[in-house]
Amino acid sequence: MGTFVWILLVSYLIGSISFSYWITRFMKGFDIRRYGSGNAGATNMLRVVGKGPAAAVFILDALKGMAAVGLAAAVTDHPTLMMAAGVAAIIGHNWPVFLGFRGGKGIATTIGVTALLTLAAALISGVAAIFVILLTRYVSLGSLIFAAGLPLIIAFLDYPASYVYLSLVITLMAFIRHSTNIRRLLKGTESKLGSAGEQRS
Repeated sequence: MGTFVWILLVSYLIGSISFSYWITRFMKGFDIRRYGSGNAGATNMLRVVGKGPAAAVFILDALKGMAAVGLAAAVTDHPTLMMAAGVAAIIGHNWPVFLGFRGGKGIATTIGVTALLTLAAALISGVAAIFVILLTRYVSLGSLIFAAGLPLIIAFLDYPASYVYLSLVITLMAFIRHSTNIRRLLKGTESKLGSAGEQRS
């Protein structure tokens, strides 16, 4: 039990390292959360800082999820603990203790976690998300499609039952973090990628 708790705690702290915040602080001298969408993540980095930094943040955020899973795998081969460590990292990314619990939306970190543990499901959901983004230019909609598809595909592909339940937690967190985007999508006022009015929360 003690091992389980400290792995989750360390995984949460790994997730709490906000690369978008610190890279922007280093490069530009300001808090990324005060500009664009107000989100500490790769998409807002693209809007506010540029493509290169955004790509770096996306990769680093994904690696956080992988690092948490790797930490658990170094201690145990129990699939539930590995997935739980990944979920803890996503929670850290979304609600980082180092930044007053104001972080990102967790999609890149989710990709890192699921790429290691449920690669086929991640690929199928990812392709669907990319298709939706290319078709609609709504990054938020693509992110929601990715998150919503994960538990369904994980269940269909017969991964461990704990993966299904924990992926439902991931989906719930994604929808909570995208709640304002969902409201705008329903109203038809959500900004599209590359549009002049996209810099909103």
